[in-house]
Amino acid sequence: MRRIASPPRADWQKKVEASGLTWHTFDRDNGESHTYWNESEFYEFTAGEIDLLASATNELEEMTRRAAQHVIDNRLYARMRIPEGAVPLIEQSWASEPPSLYGRFDLMYDGRHPPKLLEYNADTPTSLLEAAVVQWYWLEETHSASDQFNSIHERLIAHWKELAPHMPGQRVDFCSMDDREDRTTALYLADTAEQAGLASSFFFIDEIGWDGARFTGPDERPLKAVFKLYPWEWMVREEFGKYLSPSGPGGPGVAETIWLEPAWKMLLSNKGILPVLWELYPDHPYLLAASFERPASGADYVRKPLLGREGGNVTLRRAGREVRTGGTYGGEGFVYQGVGPLRSFEGMYPVIGSWVVGHAEGDSAAGIGIRESETPITTNLSRFVPHVCG
Repeated sequence: MRRIASPPRADWQKKVEASGLTWHTFDRDNGESHTYWNESEFYEFTAGEIDLLASATNELEEMTRRAAQHVIDNRLYARMRIPEGAVPLIEQSWASEPPSLYGRFDLMYDGRHPPKLLEYNADTPTSLLEAAVVQWYWLEETHSASDQFNSIHERLIAHWKELAPHMPGQRVDFCSMDDREDRTTALYLADTAEQAGLASSFFFIDEIGWDGARFTGPDERPLKAVFKLYPWEWMVREEFGKYLSPSGPGGPGVAETIWLEPAWKMLLSNKGILPVLWELYPDHPYLLAASFERPASGADYVRKPLLGREGGNVTLRRAGREVRTGGTYGGEGFVYQGVGPLRSFEGMYPVIGSWVVGHAEGDSAAGIGIRESETPITTNLSRFVPHVCG
């Protein structure tokens, strides 16, 4: 695994915009311009390293599903601060085995040690367009003789084709918040669904209504299958959340609406799954030690909010020093995770975003994207960097 300098393409901004990546550069709060898409470097992997990342991803996918079953069987919801009202929804969703589309494992990897799971973005993962499309076009133009671990786009279309018979009316409606990245991600997924032969529409999530018996779109049409790029932990706490639960007033409606991602993904997007995994698989080579309890005084650790996003409110304690990020998360509590082997590449710390599409036992891994930071904590300012493999 190497980080290699490379001259950016002429007019690279227009080229990535043509693929839909319009947030390649943005202004920070202090007014400085920040480049998010960085093609002045790339990462190179050997075929063996890619095989290891794919194998680890497939194994972690199986492990996290067994961990979800363990949470349900042992009713560990309170430990993970999951609201009581969401429990019937989770259990109904798990038992009925609704379809799942995708997820992203964030892995620490340096080419020397086994990859380590940092967290699982199982519900609303982004950085998808960059990984599936933008870096592929970069590869074709700049390193056409090389390969890339990236079948994300093709796997999404193939999986939509598998799901199509289970989508009422061969249709899926897509929604997100009114946010540029979220909207583009949802629209990209809608495009992959349409390429698979499904009909689709897009609207913002606050346009979803309830007619007294079912969820409806902005045109008052009943919603049969909805992909929502919006966290379940927010949905269940909002006013219309009471209509989602089969034990609440929305029982008939929840039976009629297929939600992607399914509600049981709340268990895996919650960082409380990390201590559960460690309890089930102690000393596993792909895991970092994790606990709901603060480590002994003087120990190194990373403290993460159970429901944090984009690296907010994370504390890294190492060798007696602390690095912290700001934010508004942590009200539900925290987990503590081991630090793991930290290695910088020319002063940058990469995180491998390893994508899974669908759930094919032993073969869910679909490709990777890389984000790197000047500190070991990945935040919304961390840059996306393309990769090649030999």
